[in-house]
Amino acid sequence: VQLQASGGGLVQAGGSLRLSCAASVSISRIGSIAWYRQAPGKQRELVAAITSGGTTNYADSVKGRFTISRDNAKNTVYLQMNSLKPEDTAVYYCNARRVIGATLDYWGQGTQVTVSS
Repeated sequence: VQLQASGGGLVQAGGSLRLSCAASVSISRIGSIAWYRQAPGKQRELVAAITSGGTTNYADSVKGRFTISRDNAKNTVYLQMNSLKPEDTAVYYCNARRVIGATLDYWGQGTQVTVSS
């Protein structure tokens, strides 16, 4: 599975961005797809995840501001980020997880999100 992340950029606080994660395979075959982020000097953290059945999960810090969604026809998962804050600044990574006996994790390249105050 190859993942291509895009959509990052520089935005002012209060603004919005939409990240995209395009997969090389049908995402309906992938158990879950998630967005993680890593800020300088910090550990990578889960931002949001969506299962093949459409169940979503969010970090407390982004609830009510970020929305994860999937378009199976385009094999793409989106992260709509609204009301961005400077503390959202990080490199954002998409992750696909398949459980076939063992758990297999696939990572896309990161996309930088910078929120200025």
